[in-house]
Amino acid sequence: MLSRFVIITGLSGAGKTQALRYLEDLGFFCVDNLPPLLIPVFTELCAQSIRPIEKVAVVVDIRGGEFFEALFKVLSELNQKNFRFEILYLEASDNVLIQRYKESRRTHPLSKHGEILKGIQEERLWLQNLRGRAHKIIDTSNISTLLLKKELAGLFSDNLEGPGLHITIISFGYKFGIPLDSDLVFDVRFLPNPHYEMELKPLTGEDAAVREYVFNSPVSDNFTAKFFDLINFLLPEYIKEGKTALTIAIGCTGGRHRSVAVAEKLGECLKRKNYRVTFWHRDVKNKDNIE
Repeated sequence: MLSRFVIITGLSGAGKTQALRYLEDLGFFCVDNLPPLLIPVFTELCAQSIRPIEKVAVVVDIRGGEFFEALFKVLSELNQKNFRFEILYLEASDNVLIQRYKESRRTHPLSKHGEILKGIQEERLWLQNLRGRAHKIIDTSNISTLLLKKELAGLFSDNLEGPGLHITIISFGYKFGIPLDSDLVFDVRFLPNPHYEMELKPLTGEDAAVREYVFNSPVSDNFTAKFFDLINFLLPEYIKEGKTALTIAIGCTGGRHRSVAVAEKLGECLKRKNYRVTFWHRDVKNKDNIE
């Protein structure tokens, strides 16, 4: 009996094939470029298989051409049958996608006469409704292959313990932009800033001296208590609603000191409650990171 059925979709060039390969490593039965109309038939075949198939992942995208337009009808039919499925949506910025296509020397499925940007923009518009139905959105613009694997392991590995919610905590610098795939965003630029202390400036929020400086004030104590109380209230409610992944983004000016310190402290708190937590300190090593 199928326990998980994952539909991987999103923008061409965003990493769907890599995601599928990694899910295969995690024990999923994987199929690439499956026409949506075949999904119901495919699920029945999996259920009738002599060899039990418990976890399935399929890639469905615009390569299916006119067949792709049937996807919403198929999803509605699955919902009517109370068939549980998850939609994993991968995306990236226009600039990153263009660069990937240039490096691979491949053509975009919707590009005409080699016009990559127009193809990307058309595809993004075409997929916006599907993006809105996704259970998890991952922006791969600034994620390495290793980080993508860690993210997928947190979402789909059976070897992790704790409540059924994988939490990704991202620290970032506002001057480099807010992470696009964030569910919750918190601004901690009001906390004491170690950047202006010469002995602390070269360090990061992962260092004990920086963390002591950030949290050694009444406003920090007050914020931490209220912030953790809010998160502890929200997580069980998300689980009740069936949410399997949550991305919490915490930002300061450059993403090197305060946001990292708060992210680490929050993660430690959640791990003590047996939540599955993945960290990504996005901007801590950015060469332009001068607050």
